[in-house]
Amino acid sequence: MSEEASKNSALARPLAELPGVGGERAAQLARLKCLTVGDLLLHPPRRYEDRRDIRPIRELSTEEACLARGKIMVLGTNHLRGGRRMFEFVLEDDSGSVRCRWWNCNYMDRLFHRGDDVLVYGKLTGGKRPGLDHPETEIIESDDDPTVHVNRIVPVYPLTEGMPQRWLRRVMFGLLEQHIDEFPEPNYTAAGLPSRRKAIAKLHFPDDLDQAKAARRRLALDEFVELQSTIRRRRVTMQSKAEVLPCAGDSSFVNPFLQQLEFQLTDAQRTVQMEIEGDLNGKHPMRRLLQGDVGSGKTVVAALALLRALESGYNGLLMAPTEILAEQHHRNFTRWLEPLGIRVLLHTGARKDAAEPLFENNTPTIVIGTHALFQTGFALERVGLIVIDEQHKFGVTQRDRLVKKGHYPHLLVMTATPIPRTLGLTLYGDLDSSVIDEMPAGRGEVRTHIRTPERWPKILEFLKTELAAGRQAFVIFPRVDNEDTAAGIKAVNAEAQKLAKAFAPHTVAVLHGRLKPEEKEAVMVGFRANRTQVLLATTVVEVGVDVPNATLMLIENAEQFGLAQLHQLRGRIGRGTHDSHCILLTSGKSAEANDRLTVLAETNDGFKIAEADLQLRGPGELVGHDQSGLPAFKFGDLRRDLDLIELARHIALEIEAGR
Repeated sequence: MSEEASKNSALARPLAELPGVGGERAAQLARLKCLTVGDLLLHPPRRYEDRRDIRPIRELSTEEACLARGKIMVLGTNHLRGGRRMFEFVLEDDSGSVRCRWWNCNYMDRLFHRGDDVLVYGKLTGGKRPGLDHPETEIIESDDDPTVHVNRIVPVYPLTEGMPQRWLRRVMFGLLEQHIDEFPEPNYTAAGLPSRRKAIAKLHFPDDLDQAKAARRRLALDEFVELQSTIRRRRVTMQSKAEVLPCAGDSSFVNPFLQQLEFQLTDAQRTVQMEIEGDLNGKHPMRRLLQGDVGSGKTVVAALALLRALESGYNGLLMAPTEILAEQHHRNFTRWLEPLGIRVLLHTGARKDAAEPLFENNTPTIVIGTHALFQTGFALERVGLIVIDEQHKFGVTQRDRLVKKGHYPHLLVMTATPIPRTLGLTLYGDLDSSVIDEMPAGRGEVRTHIRTPERWPKILEFLKTELAAGRQAFVIFPRVDNEDTAAGIKAVNAEAQKLAKAFAPHTVAVLHGRLKPEEKEAVMVGFRANRTQVLLATTVVEVGVDVPNATLMLIENAEQFGLAQLHQLRGRIGRGTHDSHCILLTSGKSAEANDRLTVLAETNDGFKIAEADLQLRGPGELVGHDQSGLPAFKFGDLRRDLDLIELARHIALEIEAGR
């Protein structure tokens, strides 16, 4: 039920109570998520037809639907074989005449009379007796009489089975006349856009298509203002509930940590570090999103933030979406921090270092884990900072659950999947944003190539040459097994034996999500140690695998993956000093897939790729509705409404300031 309907008794009236609707039609409308008058009046057309151009009858065509006007000269019902009936009339103007026919519409002979002035809209049928079959019609009482179905810009609505377009259009026209003034007007305006009431009216029956576009934009703005106001309220509520956790630190951990690093921080890392440290010592708990392309050094920045929390007497929590990524973080943090006297624990489904209360003696502790951190058996005292890595793999609800479990500590959300600005302002609108837009020095170049299966012999020869030079390779598959999959989509288990022979004498191993945790770990240990030269894997390696010597990646059935996912996979190579090569193997049959892959081949910039992915796939498929926490917009379009989202943020701030 719309917000207006919940506040206004007339707009909240159930549709089943309306004259001419009834129970059956109301049930059909309910399938369109329209339960009340207010819901129905906010049911947008899916397109419009311009039916204003009245043609002479002789110009009616079999090629396109046209509008004509004339008088009924003859009409009647014919009884056909099999009990069928056909009603028809002959419409005539100065240029000629045309037959208009309807089958099995018993009521039609009661609607029309000889001499009626009628508008008809349709396309001529071919054959021996051309005519208009089941055309849209409107009887003209006078030239000032408003029409609904013809002689105007006509809305065409999404329907459900059994619902006629004409019926819904007529109902909508009548409800607008009765109830448009009952919609409340928001206390803000937008230059160049109509009022809310006018927008609702012109959404359905515009005078021209520009009015329809302006109406959609106004109603989209209202949706975005409501969302931004909700985001602002959520943040204010959090700040009112949460205690201040000052984490200024004393550099007792940060300085020795920086001294032992084998590299210098980039300027971008230092800038983000200062932004985070300002938040950690601020008046409210930090809520920050850290974006950085694959390999840009987000983990080190997260480590510095955690050290500030530990210096200030708190513990830290780092959550990753996969066990492989959690285990890699655990190895790195253990190597970095245990020499500083910091305890680093791992808490996953397979290993639960923190299953028991191990926080005696005030030893500064960081727990790194997966979804197991949500479990009721896990509790960490004095949590000062929670870091969530690869946030796009988690839902907003999961993020909130973990934060509440830690009693509103500081929160740093990280992602290596750059977020289009529209999604950043909506999905992550309650977070401040930092970007690491600089890559560490000394990295080799990553080149991306699109290839088709007939190039396989040359691809194999190239890969084996690189392997012989000491490099390592990933081969990525979209499936674990090929059961119940479309023909031509390869699976890692089905291809393993063949590729083991093809890559001989180099060692091949298999990694996918169905392996036991200890099996996955054994495979990764062998690959990191270069005892395995070729790793055949699914997207389980999408995040968290850091093997600098791996410079080759072949992605089978690349058209099966989204752009952002392909970019993440490609980020597993190019992490060392040698040049790297990513080969996208595709059938080449889909123009849409070829366009997507071309974007990846032309740029390594994750932010450009994310914007292209949003345009090609849309936000729902890009982030997943279950994960996103985004509302289902009726009018807003995250692919094209950035200006409205930014305007909505300003309006929401003004509304909050005026309270």
